[in-house]
Amino acid sequence: MPDVTFAQALKVWARIGLLSFGGPAGQIALMHREIVEQRGWLKEKDYLAALNFCMLLPGPEAMQLATYAGWRLHGVKGGLGAGLLFVLPGALVVLALTMLYAAFGNIPLVEALFFGVKAAVLAIVIEALLRVARRALKRRLDWVIAGLAFVALFAFAVPFPLVVIAAGLTGYLTIRGQVAAEVHKFPPLSGLVKTVAIWAAIWLGPLAALIFGLGPQHVLSEVGIYFSKLAVVTFGGAYAVLSYMAQAAVEQKHWLTAPEMIDGLGLAETTPGPLILVTEFVAYHAGLRAMGSWWGGVAAAAITLWMTFAPCFLWIFAGAPYIEALGKRPRLSGALAAITAAVVGVI
Repeated sequence: MPDVTFAQALKVWARIGLLSFGGPAGQIALMHREIVEQRGWLKEKDYLAALNFCMLLPGPEAMQLATYAGWRLHGVKGGLGAGLLFVLPGALVVLALTMLYAAFGNIPLVEALFFGVKAAVLAIVIEALLRVARRALKRRLDWVIAGLAFVALFAFAVPFPLVVIAAGLTGYLTIRGQVAAEVHKFPPLSGLVKTVAIWAAIWLGPLAALIFGLGPQHVLSEVGIYFSKLAVVTFGGAYAVLSYMAQAAVEQKHWLTAPEMIDGLGLAETTPGPLILVTEFVAYHAGLRAMGSWWGGVAAAAITLWMTFAPCFLWIFAGAPYIEALGKRPRLSGALAAITAAVVGVI
């Protein structure tokens, strides 16, 4: 590991959080540029292995990738610092703009201000795409997988989780006759159980307190329950669950209207941070209307952030010790390499 202090790392994580426009593709490209190309904090193969792993998890893969990178540098405190700084700048911006939207309606000036930044990020995405493609697409099969992944999403709107599963199975089944020179043993199971127990309590303890204190029918409890469920089904990122979330929020729970939902998505796409921050917009309107005050909206938004991102730390801190060991298994390594090729097609 490079000799970098925790304070130095925090400055870089904050920079990434402030510039994380462009959705997962732009965010993954930006992190590759900052921590692989410019600073060498992660080797290319380690970055790609971690990206493959994060693509298999529910939740925002770019935020989880940042958390893993921070964990590799400085352990749990490094993962917390990287993950929180990836989310908090965008979360604060989205909350401020959501409050303005709820008070005054759509704000065209905001879209205009961020348009130039998004254009600059596009250049970073293209540059990183070329670099990652040169390193990740080594076999003819990799190029085929990348092309098919692009066609599947762009032309046929195939759900992203299905693309990842198909790529992984292809890579797993096409690796034959290879034996790893060194097979890493998996870490002790006791460490995994302890980590899962601690972070499950951190994630779900506040939800239990809400339900016990306010009752399951209170809007804050409803918001907590709904978004904690959503956190475990968001495979493939925010786009994979937007229609499901919109249907529930608009048609079933009546937290906001369909035009407001569309405006919220546009706002989340315009600002830095994961696109899944659109949940903050939804929750604010739910709390605002049910409790009749802005602080009710802020409370609902805060609960949603907790229920959305706390499980991300659980997945990473539980799974990170296994990433290197998984990469040493030939068939699993082949599956992850195929997923990387599919990611290139997605970007």
